[in-house]
Amino acid sequence: MVKKIMSEQLISTREGYANALKKLGKENKKLIVIDADLSKSTRTAVFQQEHPERFFNVGVSEQDLMGTAAGFALSGKTVFASTFAIFATGRAWDQVRNTICFDELDVKIIATHGGISVGPDGSSHQALEDIAIMRVIPNMRIIVPCDAGSTEKLIIEASKTPGPFYIRLGRSNVPNITKDDEKIEIGKCREIKKGKDIVLIACGILVFEALKAAELLEGLGISAGVVDMHSIKPLDNGLLQDLIKKYKKIVTIEEHSIVGGLGSAVAEALMESKDKPISFLRLGIDDQYGQSGEMMELFSKYHLDAQGIVDSINAWRRLPVEK
Repeated sequence: MVKKIMSEQLISTREGYANALKKLGKENKKLIVIDADLSKSTRTAVFQQEHPERFFNVGVSEQDLMGTAAGFALSGKTVFASTFAIFATGRAWDQVRNTICFDELDVKIIATHGGISVGPDGSSHQALEDIAIMRVIPNMRIIVPCDAGSTEKLIIEASKTPGPFYIRLGRSNVPNITKDDEKIEIGKCREIKKGKDIVLIACGILVFEALKAAELLEGLGISAGVVDMHSIKPLDNGLLQDLIKKYKKIVTIEEHSIVGGLGSAVAEALMESKDKPISFLRLGIDDQYGQSGEMMELFSKYHLDAQGIVDSINAWRRLPVEK
């Protein structure tokens, strides 16, 4: 199953951003891109090379990044503001909350290097709280694409949707599972593998680990569905309603703290709408900091690789579900 849907090429979600900028730069002359001295890492350098007159580097000054983006948006521009996720959400929260989101400005915050997959940079650069921080702000939409293909499609759609966005991207190269002709929509997520017994709801690059975990579960006689929940705000409540009719066990998987992220969003939605008992498990970073290491070493340590997901499910699924 996994080999059938993935491409052989490994490519990061930030490269998907670069591909989107190439297209948007030619199509939208009102598009402005701003960076905070990290254009090579965020891949906005691609836009800078082709459209230097519409690219601005504010230096290591993330609050200025958001303030400048707000100013351009007030002038009628669509603005893409990029830096690392830890800086976009931590250092510039005041400007994001009180200017960009309060005034519903057309600023797309495209933050790279989210989660523990940043790897050797360690806990100071591993944003594990960013989704929670952005999710609580009114008017903010939050998107976490699973691969380069979906990143490109979602960023292009976001550019055509007025208002603020927080789009979280990764550093590491990962398999691409999105087909070129596949439609990806904000607020509409997809069940990429059908199952009967349990459903794994993942976001970001852990969607691929969820697919591998589903294959391992099949070998244990457990039929597992997999959902790419790229849209965390707005959440796809229609899909969630379909899932709770079909599955009694639901697992969320995220490269983020289990506090305030995907797991929290899904749990809140389910508790408000469920009409039957559901067994629910959140997998992610359990209220702790990350640490330095290679991506797969860290996924293994925090039980977020395929085998770790299976081990966690095996330990949990024996819990009874009320009839």
